[in-house]
Amino acid sequence: MIIPKLKGLYDSLGTSEKKVANYIITRADDVIHYTITELAHFSGSSEATVYRLVKKLGFSGYQSFKIALARELSVPQESIYEEVSNDFEGFVKSILQDNIHIAEETLQILNLDELKKTVKMITNARRVLFFGVGRSAVVAESASLNFALLGIPTECYIDPHTQVMVASGLGEKDLVVGISHTGTIRDTIKSLQIAKEAGASTIVITSGMNSPIVETADIVLYTATKEPSKSEFTLSRIGELLVLDILYKCVVSELGSTVKKHFNRLEEILKPKRY
Repeated sequence: MIIPKLKGLYDSLGTSEKKVANYIITRADDVIHYTITELAHFSGSSEATVYRLVKKLGFSGYQSFKIALARELSVPQESIYEEVSNDFEGFVKSILQDNIHIAEETLQILNLDELKKTVKMITNARRVLFFGVGRSAVVAESASLNFALLGIPTECYIDPHTQVMVASGLGEKDLVVGISHTGTIRDTIKSLQIAKEAGASTIVITSGMNSPIVETADIVLYTATKEPSKSEFTLSRIGELLVLDILYKCVVSELGSTVKKHFNRLEEILKPKRY
């Protein structure tokens, strides 16, 4: 999970560290054969920068980093990624492959212990509130509706001013789920800070490792992110949607027969609304 983690850390890295990160992401097959001096040279940085980045990735030294990277590269990839062709069909297929790639990397970095804790927090909460702004707003709204279908009291707030007003009145039995792809959106961070100060529990779903929003969370569920060269505005929210769908299915399993009865009631209620 070195490459997914490196992408998640990317926005928090310094300029020189980003040079090394870019080189590792694009030339990983070569990097496993390099000494630290060679990687520093080819990436246009210094040995100190390489070592600093390796430490941020959680390794004690460069050699242990290389061994882990080699092991990661030795695992066969289930998906086959073809180069984007000029024809429309090839372009459409490349988009699908990108999304599959994000989903696979998200599963690699998802902490299952933290996921289990989150499931318990959702089922035990008095109410669950979802905060998101911009493109994360629609993800928050979708999640709120899904969990409401389980009979869980949920609310969704996508206006920053409303978020802070609601957050200030929360208590220890409330749970706030903040969604931010980059983890750097000031409005969402501020809303979560206020919720936490009021006594609520907080969960963050983000791809931004070491991003400012992480400091506001009791639990962080990380998702995979873009290649550093890709624009933020061309990205899907597959990672966040996948994590929320996994959470939803886990909560369904946790509730067991209770939710089955609730689903049966919903079916009866919705019948008159269908042709």
